[in-house]
Amino acid sequence: MRLRMTLEYAGTRYSGWQIQKNARTVQGELERAVREATGAKEFELYGSGRTDAGVHALAQVAHLDLPTTLPPETLRRRINDALPSDINVLRLEKVRHRFHARHDALARSYIYQLSRRRTAFAKSYVWWVKEDLDLARMREAAARFVGMHDFRSFSDDDPGEKSTEVLVESLALHEDGDLIVVHVEGSHFIWKMVRRLVGVLVEVGRGGLTVADAAALLNSDSGLPARLTAPASGLFLERVYYEGDPRDVPVRSPVSLPR
Repeated sequence: MRLRMTLEYAGTRYSGWQIQKNARTVQGELERAVREATGAKEFELYGSGRTDAGVHALAQVAHLDLPTTLPPETLRRRINDALPSDINVLRLEKVRHRFHARHDALARSYIYQLSRRRTAFAKSYVWWVKEDLDLARMREAAARFVGMHDFRSFSDDDPGEKSTEVLVESLALHEDGDLIVVHVEGSHFIWKMVRRLVGVLVEVGRGGLTVADAAALLNSDSGLPARLTAPASGLFLERVYYEGDPRDVPVRSPVSLPR
């Protein structure tokens, strides 16, 4: 039976999604929980994509191939009982056998949270930027990244081995009290791309780069975006979109700061 799993997790304590030797990962915890909940030794779990160490997810998607007669909701509760508190399966539903969490995904969206003040409660979920940020300039720069572009300078992926062209469908900045919420949606995202986009936008907001300087980083081999990479703490995989999914979901702050 193939099951579609939607889950949320705080990535602070994990070395990313994918199983690694001698490291604690989200996929590793899920597979352990499935074994504990069902007694199954042979099954397969595929995620829609990887998240890096320290990155969070509001609605990661995976598919699980598992021989079981348990109803999906019973299985979901049993898996959650075996999971640590910072990983939670939101939904588990039977799908057609040809559904693939990664190959069938049409788009993905991420949220990045910038804090304009020090916080005692949300340090693991924001990047506190101490300098004043010019939001209008950041928005102007963000508009330059929308569309199909070569983001080779925004990733450690080798453009000789993997395409670094990405369609960014939207890149917007919203204010929520002391937070600036960066929301980006696109066809897919290459390794470290979102964190480097945020880092470049913050540098524009600080006044260290002009809007033209930021736009010139596209289609280039500059090492500057790598040096400006935003911390993992503020990044959330928001949604993975499949055929028939609504795309007009309102943007929300995953963790709001007390006012």
